[in-house]
Amino acid sequence: MDASAGPEMHEMISIPPGRVTLTDRRTQRSWSVELAPYRLAAFPLTQARYAQVTGRRPSTAHGDRLPVEGVSWWDALRFCNALSEREGVTPVYRLPADGEGEGGGEGVGVEGVEGIEWDASADGYRLPTEAEWEHACRAGTSGARYGRLDEIAWHRANSDERIHDVGGKEPNAWGLYDMLGNAWEWCWDVYDAEVYGTYRVLRGGGWFDEPWSCRASVRRRSHPTFRIDDVGFRIARSVGG
Repeated sequence: MDASAGPEMHEMISIPPGRVTLTDRRTQRSWSVELAPYRLAAFPLTQARYAQVTGRRPSTAHGDRLPVEGVSWWDALRFCNALSEREGVTPVYRLPADGEGEGGGEGVGVEGVEGIEWDASADGYRLPTEAEWEHACRAGTSGARYGRLDEIAWHRANSDERIHDVGGKEPNAWGLYDMLGNAWEWCWDVYDAEVYGTYRVLRGGGWFDEPWSCRASVRRRSHPTFRIDDVGFRIARSVGG
């Protein structure tokens, strides 16, 4: 890996336990989730780190310190397992063989796509749940954002309509960078199984989004096989991992 990606790009932040209330604007629904402590990457996953682990550079824009984008939800899960194996920890996900299950649709429930299992006892890397993501993004705050938008996020009005290196804006109070803006981030959760089937949750807003989308509570959705130029991810680990 290029030294410019730096070991600090791999830092995992300890997130305290807590309760978060999630809301969905479309359905006007809200629900609360109790969270145990966990760890979350300080930065979105970089292209250099993704290439180091997978040997691939799928992104549209190119740069070691840019967030990896153009990766599907399935790609993110495979990366998490590959990184776990590389570091000698137990992979979290039991995935179908390559090519199986990626078509989406059949036998989908709220707990996940047919053929995927999440081993809650595993100490490896994984995607955050959307409740974990929002709790970490807020970092103890209750407003729409954890700081002034232009100081914390790359968005349509200040990004020159392009993605930027991670860590270029101010972090939140818990030391997490780019939680808002720059690249949307995949979460584990199904968005709404009854209406959208296998579609998964995206959080955070991106470089081409209006300020309204760069808020802690905003939910977006995408099919788990789609690869989009403003969607990446950051990794999490359960405590004990």
